[in-house]
Amino acid sequence: MKAIAFTHSRPIEAEDSLLDIDIPVPEPRHHDLLVEVKAVSVNPVDTKIRRNDEPLGERRVLGFDAAGIVRGVGPEVTNFGIGDEVYYAGVVNRPGSNAEFQLVDDRIVGRKPRTLSFAEAAALPLTALTAWEMLFERFRIPRDQTVQGNLLIVGGAGGVGSAAGGAPFLTSSARVKATITSNFVSATGPTAFKSSRARRSTSSDRLDSISS
Repeated sequence: MKAIAFTHSRPIEAEDSLLDIDIPVPEPRHHDLLVEVKAVSVNPVDTKIRRNDEPLGERRVLGFDAAGIVRGVGPEVTNFGIGDEVYYAGVVNRPGSNAEFQLVDDRIVGRKPRTLSFAEAAALPLTALTAWEMLFERFRIPRDQTVQGNLLIVGGAGGVGSAAGGAPFLTSSARVKATITSNFVSATGPTAFKSSRARRSTSSDRLDSISS
């Protein structure tokens, strides 16, 4: 199968910073799903690993977020079958999603929403997981009851910021404000935007939580 890898941490301008390679299709074991990758997204962590994690000549395949179709399952898999459409964020210690096929543990995989394309689904995992953990694990916003409050998202036009801007409305009535550095419009995002140049807020803008 074809994949994109790197063998040394070089500037992206270098001709060998990323390499097209051919490697065998892996065999699923234990809780593995063998996923035919249909779409991937690139995150800042991909560039950080390529710059800072020197593989010393070994071929390393990058990529975390992906969406695709299950083509094989390990013997301990019970929740997925061949042909299922899935999406997920991989892990740092296994070959990544920048390949035609990838092995991923079924316990960190979700079924791709039917209303989303593969490309749309692949854009979600890391940003949505980060936003979820921030809102409901760090800020402890209740998910089983209606709450009132104000949430300020600093950098609301980014991936995590835009995901967090929409997430509270699924489970609460929190009012969300976001700072942005350019024109940014979201049909499902924050209810109000503040310019990142704003330096003060009025008494009516009392904040219960701040994210950056």
